[in-house]
Amino acid sequence: MKAELFRALSHPARIRILETLSQGEQSVGEMQPEIGIELSHLSQQLAVLRRAGLVASRKEGQSVYYSVKDPLIADLLKVAKQLLISSLTETRDLLADLHAQVNR
Repeated sequence: MKAELFRALSHPARIRILETLSQGEQSVGEMQPEIGIELSHLSQQLAVLRRAGLVASRKEGQSVYYSVKDPLIADLLKVAKQLLISSLTETRDLLADLHAQVNR
């Protein structure tokens, strides 16, 4: 089950979608400018997230609105971002040390 969760999170557009929806419910049309992909591709990515149980949808008139199913998803994305920042900071520091050694 964990592998399926992380597989659903393995696409950059799906991560952007979840980060956007973590701020609140939105329609596909509202999300599209922020996500920056074609509507058909956005709909496909939302379908993957819906099948994985990460987003919920509801129809209102002609519009379909999406929301994050569980607020823990936002926490997971936040922790992943913190891990990435930590790793990049360590890499930057290592690079600075190597650069200083070369310039001695």
